[in-house]
Amino acid sequence: MSSRTAHLDIRGMSCANCSRTVGEALEALDGVTSASVNFATDEGSVEYDPEEVSLGEIYDAIEDAGYEALSETRTIGITGMSCANCADANQKSLESVPGVVDAEVNFATDEAHVTYNPADASLDDMYRAVEDAGYTPVREDDGDDEGDAEDARDAARNEEIRRQKRLTLFGAALSLPLLAMLAVELFGGGLPETIPGTGVPVGWVGFAFATPVQVYLGREFYENSYTALVRNRTANMDVLIAMGSSTAYLYSVAVLVGLLAGSLYFDTAALILVFITLGNYLEARSKGQASEALRTLLELEADTATLVDDDGTEREVPLDEVEVGDRMKVRPGEKIPTDGVVVDGDSAVDESMVTGESVPVSKADGDEVVGSTVNQNGVLVVESTKVGSETAIQQIVSLVKEAQGRQPEIQNLADRISAYFVPAVIANALLWGVVWFLFPEALAGFIRSLPLWGLVAGGPVAAGGAVSTFEFAVVVFASAVLIACPCALGLATPAATMVGTAIGAQNGVLFKGGDVLERVKDVETVVFDKTGTLTKGEMTLTDVVAVGPAADGSGVVTADDETLDEDAVLRYAASAERNSEHPLARAIVAGAADRGLDLAEPDDFENVPGHGIRATVDGKPVLVGNRKLLSDAGVDPAPAEDALRDLEGEGKTAMLVAVDGDLAGVVADADEIKESAAEAVAALRDRGATVHMITGDNERTARAVAEQVGIDPDNVSAGVLPEDKADAVESLQADGTRVMMVGDGVNDAPALAAAYVGTALGSGTDVAIEAANVTLMRDDPLDVVKAIRISAGTLAKIKQNLFWALGYNTAMIPLASLGLLQPVFAAGAMALSSVSVLTNSLLFRSYTPDHDYRFLDFLRR
Repeated sequence: MSSRTAHLDIRGMSCANCSRTVGEALEALDGVTSASVNFATDEGSVEYDPEEVSLGEIYDAIEDAGYEALSETRTIGITGMSCANCADANQKSLESVPGVVDAEVNFATDEAHVTYNPADASLDDMYRAVEDAGYTPVREDDGDDEGDAEDARDAARNEEIRRQKRLTLFGAALSLPLLAMLAVELFGGGLPETIPGTGVPVGWVGFAFATPVQVYLGREFYENSYTALVRNRTANMDVLIAMGSSTAYLYSVAVLVGLLAGSLYFDTAALILVFITLGNYLEARSKGQASEALRTLLELEADTATLVDDDGTEREVPLDEVEVGDRMKVRPGEKIPTDGVVVDGDSAVDESMVTGESVPVSKADGDEVVGSTVNQNGVLVVESTKVGSETAIQQIVSLVKEAQGRQPEIQNLADRISAYFVPAVIANALLWGVVWFLFPEALAGFIRSLPLWGLVAGGPVAAGGAVSTFEFAVVVFASAVLIACPCALGLATPAATMVGTAIGAQNGVLFKGGDVLERVKDVETVVFDKTGTLTKGEMTLTDVVAVGPAADGSGVVTADDETLDEDAVLRYAASAERNSEHPLARAIVAGAADRGLDLAEPDDFENVPGHGIRATVDGKPVLVGNRKLLSDAGVDPAPAEDALRDLEGEGKTAMLVAVDGDLAGVVADADEIKESAAEAVAALRDRGATVHMITGDNERTARAVAEQVGIDPDNVSAGVLPEDKADAVESLQADGTRVMMVGDGVNDAPALAAAYVGTALGSGTDVAIEAANVTLMRDDPLDVVKAIRISAGTLAKIKQNLFWALGYNTAMIPLASLGLLQPVFAAGAMALSSVSVLTNSLLFRSYTPDHDYRFLDFLRR
């Protein structure tokens, strides 16, 4: 049994019981021999059998126990990959490194995303793993500057484009004389045996031009084939190319030196490599274009910032010198350097690059601003709150990269096909080569009887008896191995995913992975939290009603020896709530301030989640909350029922106030419904989705809001406590229904995590965003519809790509096997298939999610 030991840095433990919990969770895994966890040092060591349990499963067990094992994630550029099989070889090599938790290699971006345990593995280990697989890693410093790493990968990608261009031009220049000789042979009555006036045999001229192409262009295909077959024990696209081109070249050499009788195919051998290299060049360019959206986002960052010192002195510094707390002056037309808060001035700010919203947003003192957005008119002084990798623009780029690294489940189909594809193609080519050698006349007669014969009369079969049986078998073999293109299958999914996630980022919709992007379209039920999601979450005090057992006609109540009118009720409620951060509480306090009331400092403040608060004001116990809060305290809420019913029927949130054990009154807040809420609900229902609303608010208020936005009253869950929201989502999913939960608060996080797809509004809390699968940068519920449209459009594009890739092979492999395609045309078609898949994906860039995706959307631009 093989054995490894993982040394883990574990976060979140607070006592010896925590370390015991982690240890027991680890020892419960099959394959774990022993686990030792030390609370004092926050460290653990695990001995395990990597053939039975992976390091990723060990990390998952720690997370399931409620703790976190430290890991790092890095992106490594890889050059030299030619198909999905190459990506798979790199992934297996990286996953075999001790300390690697997870590795995903993306052929479309030529990158590997590796999560590893820094205690047991280093970046150099990753580089060696890539080299051991036979490929070249893009090396970078071990520092944390992802910007420098990105520059290194861009430089490597651009160098690869230039290299492929040089190879293509070199091969094309040497192939032109071969093409001229072919034209003379076909249309000029045939080639002479020697070049007139020189006596040089024509065959040796062809050899002279084809050999440098074979050596210079073919070298990397031969080297990669050796790596695939010998090191990785697999077969990739390079194997097919090497077999096809070398077969034509070596057969021609054998004929030239008199070992065999037959025709020369030096032109075919050279043009095969030229066409494939041209395809690689176009493919490399297309890959660069597909990742252009991310580079465009990064280029939007400001280069410098104007800092304002305490004495008012202004100085310009590079962006990377700005620190949290620095004050920056931003003039009209300038980019805001970092995320921050406006401390002076007012202006309109163009935030379209972050949210996709084209209308500038007004900003004044106290408003938050996002780095890289553009100040439109007034001068702003902004205090920096986030810098470097913590800024919104860097977080967006990070999320999009993560999404591009995590492939949809549909990619597994392409990977499974690619794994067996190349060996199957080689076996098919050998089979038909042998069959043509053994039964040439029978097969030729059958082919000439086909209705398609007239369309493919230029194929090898047309030569009839002009070629030998062995020669024809060689031609069929070369055509059959060259026509197949597994790289088109490998590009189908990641290329479309890359473009889809970029479209999302440009429209303020961030998917946490390609797997998330895939499943959003399958959502059947959408559950909205009410406050801050369908409503603006900006509560304002609207009503104060004095009620109670001693109310007289003037609308006052008596509690002990104090007379409580509306102002007195509001003063007690606002004083009790002044230390609360809840939006309802802040609205009450702000309303009291607007009325000029002098508030007291509360004692014994206690928050009762889902019900209200308790506090002591001026020595008297005060309750502010719902019916249950008062009932549990022995206060009868019945005298306020009429007022509650009227206020809640208007969609307001009404709260009872009790002072010193007696009912005193009712205060009500209102939250304005977002302008697009009703449109979003209607659009979702038009798509066939069922829409629900869940809230901790009371039944009447919830139903009033639901009616205004178009949600069926039967789909409203009111009075749901924060800890019960996840249970409510899970109950909807109990029958297999795929539910999207949309929320923005801390109390929504468990429900977001429990849902099939969790969607957080970007205006919400960090906890909610972390728990969600999709983040909407704007607080617009209509962006939920955009997310679903982008998901559906991307999956449609993936299926188109897979259809073309599989359809191409389904049609072309039989033609080549039956001798109906020349090898040079097969090579050209092979190169074209990869380029067509990338081109089809790039056409998707013109799509905007204001409507459902249509295949010809790019024509409407």
